Amino acid sequence: MKIYLIGVAGTAMGAFAGLLKAAGHEVEGSDSGVYPPMDAKLQEWGIPVKTPYQAANLSMDLDWVVVGNAISQSHPEVQALQSLGLAYASFPQTLSNLFLQDRQSIVATGTHGKTTISALLAHTLVHAGFDPSFLIGGIPKNFNESFRLGQGAHFVVEGDEYDTAYFDKGPKFLHYRPKYLLCSSLEHDHADIYANVDQIVERFAQVLSLVPEEGVVVLNTLYPELQRALEKATLKAKLIPYAEPQDCWENEEGLRFTVDGQAIRIPLSGRHNAQNALGCYRILQAVGLSHDQIRDGFEAFQGVKRRMEVVGQFGGVTVIDDFAHHPTAVQLTLEGARKRFKNQSIWALFEPRSASSCRRVFQDAYAQSFDSADRVLLAPPGRSLEPELSLDVAKLATQIGSKAEAFDSVDALIRAVREGVLPNTVLLCMSNGPFEGIHQRLLETIQSKF
Repeated sequence: MKIYLIGVAGTAMGAFAGLLKAAGHEVEGSDSGVYPPMDAKLQEWGIPVKTPYQAANLSMDLDWVVVGNAISQSHPEVQALQSLGLAYASFPQTLSNLFLQDRQSIVATGTHGKTTISALLAHTLVHAGFDPSFLIGGIPKNFNESFRLGQGAHFVVEGDEYDTAYFDKGPKFLHYRPKYLLCSSLEHDHADIYANVDQIVERFAQVLSLVPEEGVVVLNTLYPELQRALEKATLKAKLIPYAEPQDCWENEEGLRFTVDGQAIRIPLSGRHNAQNALGCYRILQAVGLSHDQIRDGFEAFQGVKRRMEVVGQFGGVTVIDDFAHHPTAVQLTLEGARKRFKNQSIWALFEPRSASSCRRVFQDAYAQSFDSADRVLLAPPGRSLEPELSLDVAKLATQIGSKAEAFDSVDALIRAVREGVLPNTVLLCMSNGPFEGIHQRLLETIQSKF
């Protein structure tokens, strides 16, 4: 088919375009602009991109149009596809229709950890010779791509609870036909579309109810809201609960714990990743992998880009990039860093950028997130909201205490790093966006200082 994607340069849509191309479709798309690293990826995959958005970009020879979830009903290309009478659907609907109907879908859901979990599942399946397909919201280092089209029976997909499209306000994960469902965590998130956690609980109850009788649900019992979702669901599938792994300890090389009396090692940090790995173990066990296959896959896992990724080191200073933006994710990431870098000073550089993290709803929660940091440097919010809705970073710095400081710009934050940083320091940068290229800029600053 000739398929056109409106909003093709986004992280998920771009990866999906690559998957469609790998499946043999003729693929093109449009966006308001195309920026690194997606510009190079789309070019590498041979996917032409039309900019800017305009009605003339669409033509009658298109078999299918995929509408991104950031696209509104009044969008000029939406108006054009409706005028032309073209067939269209959302990205999750199209993924389901073209790839998931004849495969066994393994869906990773949860407020935190979905990308790492999906990557670990996909990698371990490949390592064991299962040849799965996958579509993930990050880039697993074992593959260096966020999608894969395999010949095996399984498809690993990251199950997002965010809404699907302007014409479908249900969460994406309701489209993914889960045979195996991993529920790792549940807290209030996406405050721009969910007024409270109760609304998210209802959505998780729906996806739990979708798993067929021959399917398996693996669920983290440490989250009360997941327990509530389970109580509301009409569960047909087999339930496998999990919580903290046994005999868990951590050092600079990663985590070690036991499952059913047998040892597991994985080069990740933080108790949250120990839980995530145990959940993955139970899913993979249900799929049919042996302990040895899971153990070997876990030990060879390289992680995901932008998840505690060391960008560079110079003069005894380490610069790390991480995607953490929810208050709990920030807290757990810093706790993991504290255990990994025990004898170093940890500076948390945080940019609130997501639709939720920029909102005042998490003001007090963030005040408790930075306890494991020695110093906290806060950048201004990455998007503009009405003052009464926006996170107040100056107030947040006061709430955190004397170790915290809020800045009017990323430039000012970088200058403060240059003035104060010393050897034996970890600069942990947390944002779900590019953070104005702070990582390389910090390395350049450190090199000029030392």
